[in-house]
Amino acid sequence: MSSPRRAAARTPKAARWSAARSALLSTMPAIAGLVACGRADTSGDASEPPVEVVASTEVATLDPRYSTRALDVKVTRLVHAGLVGLDPDSLEPVPLVARSVAPAGDDALRVELRDGVRFHSGAALGPTDVCATLEALADPALASPHRAVVRAIHACVPEGPLTVVLRFRERRASWVSDLEVPILRAEEARRPPAPLGELDGLGPFRVASAAPGVVHLAPAETGIAPRPRQGVVVRTVRDENARALRLLAGRADLAPSALSPAILPALEGRGGLVVRSRPGANVTYLLFQNDRAPTDRVEVRRAVVRAIDRARLAETLLGGRAQVASTMLPPGHWAHAADIPLEPYDPAASRAVLASLPPVTLLTSTDRARLVLARAVAQMLGDAGLVVRVVSLDLGVLLARLDAGDFELASLQLPELTEPNVLSWFFHPRGVPGEGGEGRNRARFRHPGAASLFDAAGATHDRAERRRLYGELQTLMARELPVAPLWHEDHVVVASPRAAAFRPSAEGRWGTLAAL
Repeated sequence: MSSPRRAAARTPKAARWSAARSALLSTMPAIAGLVACGRADTSGDASEPPVEVVASTEVATLDPRYSTRALDVKVTRLVHAGLVGLDPDSLEPVPLVARSVAPAGDDALRVELRDGVRFHSGAALGPTDVCATLEALADPALASPHRAVVRAIHACVPEGPLTVVLRFRERRASWVSDLEVPILRAEEARRPPAPLGELDGLGPFRVASAAPGVVHLAPAETGIAPRPRQGVVVRTVRDENARALRLLAGRADLAPSALSPAILPALEGRGGLVVRSRPGANVTYLLFQNDRAPTDRVEVRRAVVRAIDRARLAETLLGGRAQVASTMLPPGHWAHAADIPLEPYDPAASRAVLASLPPVTLLTSTDRARLVLARAVAQMLGDAGLVVRVVSLDLGVLLARLDAGDFELASLQLPELTEPNVLSWFFHPRGVPGEGGEGRNRARFRHPGAASLFDAAGATHDRAERRRLYGELQTLMARELPVAPLWHEDHVVVASPRAAAFRPSAEGRWGTLAAL
């Protein structure tokens, strides 16, 4: 029997999860069918044509064990599912494949699985699948980038046909949200990489085919959801004008965050197209090389920030669908530090620092909208005395150069800023690429105070204490400026009439495709 103290501690959390689960189910009614009847509904009109989604980049992998890029995560989460999902508005973790997740002592969680859940192959989900997946992801031999989020699990112990107890070797504030990693069949968890999507899933769709530039998803007969009414085609169309013309011609149905604001007025209302937006849990930022001159000096980094009129860019090139950023965490996030002031726009003061510097290079992606923004930033820096050459690179090449430290400035976006502990992956000193640690600290930010704050915030479950620690961390980063937060962009969707009900979640995922 649980103690009164433990029962009291669980009750408020259970109430919060109940409300959050309701919100998640409202955006993905397919899951509600599973809750109601415990099995997938196979009804649906097979003659419905697929919904086509156009994207500016290409899917790099459909293997959820290796998916980290924004598009890869969006697509793989349509095919696979984790023990928990994310509430579409608050982004708090809520049960998904799991029926419930509850404390089982100070260093353990008890996970109850939903009854009757089957993989796309028809194989029943069980505790051994959960344990095999988590153990495989934690194995260095698999080399999964998700190893960092499961390495704290010391043991996964099946207890009965639908129960798993997870024991942790170290305290980790994000224990529950870490369980969002997709669950695979036990016999497939250690398979070699499967970039074409061959792995058995639990999501509302299965991969029908995959080729360069196009992925076909078919409605899944089994999984966590009833069968969707139609399939989905994710098509890579690199040119922005071509994406817009495809929508106008009725050959595409959705362009989620794939068109620049300048194009939107010409699309809205034509052919029944609608444009919708919502604030996004993301941040676009300017990455500095902190190990190499001239950006190794904080006064240079501050001068760069003050030479950029971020409010003007947000209002013009982003069509007013963005909010200037004072920190990496967006307003509305529970850990956002609202008391950190914006760096003022002061090009005259910046010129005193920047005019004497040698020319620098600003790296960005080949996406047209990103390239336009990078050129506008370069022009503003040029007006303040710093000569900047903009170089656009394919995303894979861009990230490889950043990992190698071969850059001075780069424009990047962190598209899914949900759990603040993710910032440690990008800014903890132990995560500098090539130095033996885990992470992508491409800025080469090595402040010992940041390491202490990340470690402390990641080891406590006390929300108030975590908020205080992350507030101190945001203050430290505002002072040291390893990167320059620029703005938080809205998620903007252009949809055809048949996809007009589509709504992205706060982090921009596509779960409502299953309910169209």
